[in-house]
Amino acid sequence: MTQQISHHPAAWIERLARFGYASKGTVYFLVGLLAVQAAFGKGGKTTGTEGALKTLVRQPFGQFLLAAIAIGLISYSMWRFVEAINDPEGKGKDLKGIATRLSYVANGLAYTALAWSAVQIIIGSASSGNGDAKQDWTARLLNQPFGQWLVGTIGAGVIAFGFYYIYRAFSAKFRRKLDLSELSSTEREWIIAICRFGLAARSIVFFLIGWFVIEAAYMARASQVGGLNEALETLAGQPYGPWLLTFVALGLMSYGVYMVVQARYRNLDPNM
Repeated sequence: MTQQISHHPAAWIERLARFGYASKGTVYFLVGLLAVQAAFGKGGKTTGTEGALKTLVRQPFGQFLLAAIAIGLISYSMWRFVEAINDPEGKGKDLKGIATRLSYVANGLAYTALAWSAVQIIIGSASSGNGDAKQDWTARLLNQPFGQWLVGTIGAGVIAFGFYYIYRAFSAKFRRKLDLSELSSTEREWIIAICRFGLAARSIVFFLIGWFVIEAAYMARASQVGGLNEALETLAGQPYGPWLLTFVALGLMSYGVYMVVQARYRNLDPNM
């Protein structure tokens, strides 16, 4: 009995983590779905994560669904903080390990902010959007000594993160963290292919966002900064825009599937 009680908190943390992965995946799947609809002129729109939440709340049972998503995003954030503090994957305390664990904290804070946006949407007091917040922070940084260099370095870091996502897509090392033993070999191949496509497509978004930040640094103009919404709009405005937008939108839907796969099949142990 004592052993069951001692493992009870860890079991709840695992459940919350899985719910969090699934909720994050739902948001990105919805962003991709709306963009696909926009590309084919079937309604929809190019929007970021907060815009997707605003669309969700207008659907039948939208407030209930959005509340569940908000709880899920908070759960995901909590898991990222647990990963940073408990270090269940053994990232260590060297420079690389500390940097990785700090990135978990940053990720957790970002999705805490998105969860708060969801709460604001539910109660009808949503702010003007994440894009303005990004521009406000960029403006503050640009006003600091060496501000343009600082903002440019951040942009380069975002692009580097895009390359990291390409590496994750092509190396497919994420398979090591998944227990797909209950699936057939064909099912495993399909799931891995969809996940790799999702990671690769998200790298394109990081490249565009990083370029926006570098542009803002070069021009010393915070208004150049953009997020996921602006990245999708940029793709739509290119030659063969609808096809480019469809490709990346399907990739974002695949990234959503990747997160749901993490929720279902990832090996999770908060106490490792």
